Amino acid sequence: MTHYTHWFIRARLKTRQLLLLVALAEEGNIHRAAQVLNMTQPAASKLLKDLEDVLEVPLFERLPRGMRPTWYGETMIRHARVALASLNQAHDELAGLKAGRFGQVAVGCITAPGLALLPTAVAQVKREHPSLQVAVDIETSPVLMERLAQGKLDILVARLFAEHDKSQLRYEALVEEPISAIVRPGHPLLDLQGLTLRDLLSTGWIVPPSGSVLRHRFELMFQEEGLAPPINLIESSALLFITRMLQSSDMLAIVATDVARYYAAHNIVSILPVAMDCHMDAFGLITRTDRLLSPAAQVMMRALKAVSLDVYGRRLDPV
Repeated sequence: MTHYTHWFIRARLKTRQLLLLVALAEEGNIHRAAQVLNMTQPAASKLLKDLEDVLEVPLFERLPRGMRPTWYGETMIRHARVALASLNQAHDELAGLKAGRFGQVAVGCITAPGLALLPTAVAQVKREHPSLQVAVDIETSPVLMERLAQGKLDILVARLFAEHDKSQLRYEALVEEPISAIVRPGHPLLDLQGLTLRDLLSTGWIVPPSGSVLRHRFELMFQEEGLAPPINLIESSALLFITRMLQSSDMLAIVATDVARYYAAHNIVSILPVAMDCHMDAFGLITRTDRLLSPAAQVMMRALKAVSLDVYGRRLDPV
């Protein structure tokens, strides 16, 4: 017979205490937090005091005009959000199963694999399980990592950076991301032979925002050739704006090669035949080690790994 000795069982931790922690973090005031949870302020104060007594630490500083989480409080709030998100997910999965659906999975992806990998994998999943609900979030890696930590996403196709806490993450690398220069179809530079970076110095460029990894490597690429980086710049990572801007000007833009190929295949842009030695770091599949993948997420992970073999030639461990 198994005996469970989890601290929260001994402490008789209540779900309403978790809700109160999150409400206090968002409202900064116990009166408003109590209103949000439809309870009286004395009841909310007692719930919080009981939790602090059990944990033997102060979770909030009492200020003249509200409350502010202590470091202990920040820790508990973070885990409360994850626990509540997981309980909500359990409810949604149960509701889906009762309604005859297989389940649901939320995938976060950066742009290039969002074009080259994800649509094929999702199509494969939907063929095999038409009732499985799939939510797709295309964003930058830092934003996706935050949503994974909050329990809003199950699987990421993204990058891990040095600042990310990797202690509770599983990462399987897929491929480095090459970069291409793109222009509108019919651009005069497409007629030139043997293009070099020097030929592109006086041209206007659409580049990623200052401070981004790709922007740094773009500038470094020119400096390594002994050239000053271009100064006629527009900063944007919005593909709708970039493609429209290229169509109405003679500017150049830098994007992931998979993105460039996709738009070129639809005759929206042309890829400039010039070497761009400023590739991005490898991206890969990222999941949490402290959470089990749901059956639906396992189905999606298997599809992502199968398609990655075709797209990137990368064989990954089976799910």
